[in-house]
Amino acid sequence: MFQGETAITIDEKGRMSIPTAHRESVAGACGGRLVATYNPFEAGCLWLFPPQEWESVRAQVVALPTAKAVHRNLQMKLVGAAALLEVDGAGRVLLPASQRAAAGIERRAVLLGMGARFELWSEQAHLAKVRETIVEDQVTPEMAGLRL
Repeated sequence: MFQGETAITIDEKGRMSIPTAHRESVAGACGGRLVATYNPFEAGCLWLFPPQEWESVRAQVVALPTAKAVHRNLQMKLVGAAALLEVDGAGRVLLPASQRAAAGIERRAVLLGMGARFELWSEQAHLAKVRETIVEDQVTPEMAGLRL
């Protein structure tokens, strides 16, 4: 289970260091691998899944009927763009240049542990998202039941 927010620097070769707090989990539970793909719902963000979690997500997405354009779009962004990342001996992964460019991720980024996956945000997109306030008319019935 991943959680927490970490400022990340992407090196000139497009490599990101896995934060020390997550290295053991990524090495052990994930076998030193992650799957990177687009966040289809928000710009400026990539999703990084442990392979076993990815298998479940991929199976669900691939099973969607392709007769609907929105299903094909989701399949393209998630399955078509998925890239297996291998953690090197220094605890780094090489992020695909095409994914970094599409998400606007440059040298400075933010890695969020989101339970079963990580989200890698461009610094600007993350800051904009954090500054958004959830207003009363956006609160769903599921949210209203939370004791925050």
